[in-house]
Amino acid sequence: MKTVAINNKLLSGLVAVALLGLINAYSANADAVGLLNSSYDISRELFSTLNPQFEKQWNAQHPQDKLIIKQSHAGSSKQALSILQGLRADVVTYNQVTDVQILHDRGNLIPADWQQRLPNNSSPYYSTMAFLVRKGNPKQIHTWDDLVRHDVKLIFPNPKTSGNGRYTYLAAWGAFQQQNEQDPVKVRQLMRRLLQNVAVFDTGGRGATTSFIERSLGDVLISFESEVNNIRKQYGADNYEVIVPPVDILAEFPVTWIDKNIRRNGTEAVAKAYLNYLYSPAAQQIIASFNYRVNDKNVMEAQKPRFPETRLFRLEEQFGSWPQVMKTHFNTGGMLDQLLAEGHK
Repeated sequence: MKTVAINNKLLSGLVAVALLGLINAYSANADAVGLLNSSYDISRELFSTLNPQFEKQWNAQHPQDKLIIKQSHAGSSKQALSILQGLRADVVTYNQVTDVQILHDRGNLIPADWQQRLPNNSSPYYSTMAFLVRKGNPKQIHTWDDLVRHDVKLIFPNPKTSGNGRYTYLAAWGAFQQQNEQDPVKVRQLMRRLLQNVAVFDTGGRGATTSFIERSLGDVLISFESEVNNIRKQYGADNYEVIVPPVDILAEFPVTWIDKNIRRNGTEAVAKAYLNYLYSPAAQQIIASFNYRVNDKNVMEAQKPRFPETRLFRLEEQFGSWPQVMKTHFNTGGMLDQLLAEGHK
């Protein structure tokens, strides 16, 4: 009987210790604040630099909390679909307006006026399209017109599957329109020749980079200015050159908080503060260091040598709204499909 009593006392003590541990663990986790940022594939390095700075700032102002920002990365269209299927991301930082808009259109997760909630159409930074060529620019590529020559082969992602590819297509179309007095027949001819010069249509930006860098395909890789500069830095500035054409498109990088999710997650205050932080001078400086163009005039002036001058046009000026663009150019049977079919005749 004495042995049983001792064992019961021991068991009671172990249970008490275990319960105390669970209580302490719960208390520690209860004070932690988690924030999930759903972002595009090539933004990993950018946000791995931005996030610790905001965490430090938030934690200093809210010592009762411990903010931990988590990242989810993939193509922004795929990311948007994941949210519609239940991923409880608090904020999105994408490279396509349409991939944010779909969260309203198909999920009613954000309001229709989401672009008016933050400055610059809720785009804290932007980019444009640029050409990456091999050292010495052997094919002497300088403008969009150079890309339709018969001796030039191009690499850029498929506009059907990639926002990067869509912006490339639209930048070329807009430049051809401006240079040919809006002549639809001439523009269509130039676009058909440009598409015929594509050596391979990869599904995304990373695949296109692999084709150009590792497989040595094509004479020109077309991507966001920020991306081609980062590729050049990664693979050797002595091996490649970056060309920004004189006429180009303004590519917005929209952000928003997901209203339905932040209410469920209890993260409304931190989600809004996080996205507003992206507009701060400190964050704008970091973003510019990753070769994105920013809206802070002082930062852009200081970083002026980094960004060649070019005449940027907005998508709305040349094409109308994004829904119109998708219907006219990229939906099944649209202009892209027609041009590709004509090019194979």
